[in-house]
Amino acid sequence: MDNEDVKLDSLHHVAIQVEDIARALKWYSETFNAEIVYLDDTWAMLRFENIYLALVIPGQHPPHIAIEHEGAEAHGTLIRHRDGTESIYVNDSEGNVLELMKPVNES
Repeated sequence: MDNEDVKLDSLHHVAIQVEDIARALKWYSETFNAEIVYLDDTWAMLRFENIYLALVIPGQHPPHIAIEHEGAEAHGTLIRHRDGTESIYVNDSEGNVLELMKPVNES
């Protein structure tokens, strides 16, 4: 297979759990140069130059790694989220939570 013809999947974001969205967002905003692209009571999304970081509260969103994957819908029914993205949560072979996202440029 010629690697030049293969379109690689993209790591979109990493989501970490925090107890207090406002407190965590304040810390990340004061510590790093990142843009707040989404914020509500249960999660916030920060854009760094090369990746997004989601701050999520326990019980609402699992900590996970999100990958933009052309075949996301092959893993089940995609759910449309408040920010307009579509995805499904799956576990890898080791039990880690992955969010397989329909590529954002196709939404």
